[in-house]
Amino acid sequence: MKKFISPGLLVLTFLLSAIGHYAHWPDTLQFIISAIAVIFVAGFLGKATESVAHYAGQRLGGFLNATFGNAAELIIGILLVREGMFETVKASITGSIIGNLLLVLGLSLFAGGLKYKVQRFNVPLANMNGSLMIVAVIALFIPAIFLQTHVLHEEDRTTLSLVVGGILIVAYILWLVFSMITHKKYLSDVVEEHKPEDGAAEEHGPAWSKKRSILYLILATVMVAFVSEWLVHTLDTFTQKFGLSEIFVGAFVVAIIGNAAEHSAAVLLAMKNKIGAAVEIAVGSSLQISLFVAPVLIFISHLFGKPMDIVFTIIELAAIGVSVFIAKSIIQDGQTNWYEGLLLLSVYAILGVSFYLV
Repeated sequence: MKKFISPGLLVLTFLLSAIGHYAHWPDTLQFIISAIAVIFVAGFLGKATESVAHYAGQRLGGFLNATFGNAAELIIGILLVREGMFETVKASITGSIIGNLLLVLGLSLFAGGLKYKVQRFNVPLANMNGSLMIVAVIALFIPAIFLQTHVLHEEDRTTLSLVVGGILIVAYILWLVFSMITHKKYLSDVVEEHKPEDGAAEEHGPAWSKKRSILYLILATVMVAFVSEWLVHTLDTFTQKFGLSEIFVGAFVVAIIGNAAEHSAAVLLAMKNKIGAAVEIAVGSSLQISLFVAPVLIFISHLFGKPMDIVFTIIELAAIGVSVFIAKSIIQDGQTNWYEGLLLLSVYAILGVSFYLV
């Protein structure tokens, strides 16, 4: 854990992004610099979270990474909602869900599997996560079917969206109570009894002290928030200049950049045989996006006087559905290998090409 992104590069990219934004550099240049800055800051965030996870345990550490990692996506979502860019918001939510389930989880299983033949984690936790993912799909699928097959008044669309959003938020909060309090031991981490395989490095202590790790975690989150806001202001010009659709930019470009924190932390943890934390980051982040962030954005949209409904397009629902299906089938046995990671990445590539051609 002592090896880390150069602090100089981290500060340099952050300052360049700030200068580019406030000095009104060309939008394309701003976008490139801000995207690079988000990735560097996300790496810092991932390392801070990994250090916190050493003190808090794999499950809580994974939850913290998912939460702080999603801070960037939540902030980006709020800014897009304020601008009334609802299609991009929904595409970004879709991209976050499939990005975590296919790209983040896939890279983690692949990287960890190359180093360790088989990696194991808690089976009951895997099954519970699978069930929650199905609930998330149902919650997005049902409103779309009812609202697209029946003519409902605008007030009814708003009511249905708010009710479904409220139910999802309550379900997510109760899941945290269930997993972190009442059934904490039942869903506890799997401790590997075998020693690292030949060539595997021994586990080192955390990079920083407990207090410093928490401080860096907060600092990294604040930095991500600023860079994310600077990035959002360049999206319109970037999309129009390169002739990209909102759904592709939201589902892949924004989502990949926003998920940079999860990418770095999950892969690093998987390569250290902490697959439980890696799965918690990837799957937990998807659950947090679908059960908490998306509903919260619906409620926030009303504060801006621009109500957003919970109706996703058929393309978005299909992408989320297949992602949940393949992810659940792979993690439900509580053990993984590199080929399962490759399968997830293959599905992500198929969806990426399909979205690009829309």
